[in-house]
Amino acid sequence: METYVRIGGIDQWIQINGENPDNPVLLVLHGGPGSPYALFTPLLREWEKHFTVVHWDRRGAGKTLRRNGKKGCGEMTFERCVTDAVELAEYLRGYLNKDKIVLMAGSMGTLVGLPLVQRRPDLFSAYVCTDQFVDMIRNEEESYRLAGEHKALAKIGADPRKWDLKAWGVKMRFSMDNSVLAKLFLPLLRGREVYGLRDIPALLSGFSYSKTAMFDEFMAYDARKYGTKFEVPFVLVQGAQDRVTVTSLAREHFEEVEAPSKSITLIEGAGHFCAFTHPDQFLAALLGKVERSLPEGEGAGTAPA
Repeated sequence: METYVRIGGIDQWIQINGENPDNPVLLVLHGGPGSPYALFTPLLREWEKHFTVVHWDRRGAGKTLRRNGKKGCGEMTFERCVTDAVELAEYLRGYLNKDKIVLMAGSMGTLVGLPLVQRRPDLFSAYVCTDQFVDMIRNEEESYRLAGEHKALAKIGADPRKWDLKAWGVKMRFSMDNSVLAKLFLPLLRGREVYGLRDIPALLSGFSYSKTAMFDEFMAYDARKYGTKFEVPFVLVQGAQDRVTVTSLAREHFEEVEAPSKSITLIEGAGHFCAFTHPDQFLAALLGKVERSLPEGEGAGTAPA
């Protein structure tokens, strides 16, 4: 099912897929900050046997951008996205008849997910983070180092405090595994299961628009300003070789976290986008870690064989 919901004064697109309405709800917050994860729907069919999976194109991204246009998307800040997410979580609780839902945030979605779960822990049964950003400046310094030696990198310099959006884009180009991008995105775009031809311009435009609008804010991000004490179970699933959201920093933050329960799973051989490059292993981690946090009678099933 896909529909538009009035959130934050504008129509925002959501997709709800699942095989059993009794299953727990998993709300996925995409990265980018304008890169919708609904694109990966075909890769997550097994997840839908165990969760009702909700994807949401935030303001300035994907079908929400197509519906409203850039001017119609209004304020483009992470704080606005957190406020929108509270509204959406409240809507989903009522619409899907759930007291609490599981929150999953990936990459720059963690800049929304972490303050969200800190502000409204009453809405969520667990917080799952992946491709986690912690301290953006430290992350970019280490990501730059891991990217290796290239003339283009030498030209922008190693200090992310001096980068503009173009320089940051250069660093990202050498941090990301291009073979992974080709493996993930090109077949999905050709398949057009979620995004049709008319959606492609907005999808591509949203990638650049959101980054431009929110660059200064995400470069100043530090997760620790929201505190390290959580009122809900904290689950980290990370690619062991992630050079974009550097795994060593995610592990360091994990050690500082205080929560009713916490768990970490590192997927060997995986980098960024580990939820989509290794969806079965990621699901096994969810079923092994998240299920214990769910209300009685709302188990997510057993791990896939």
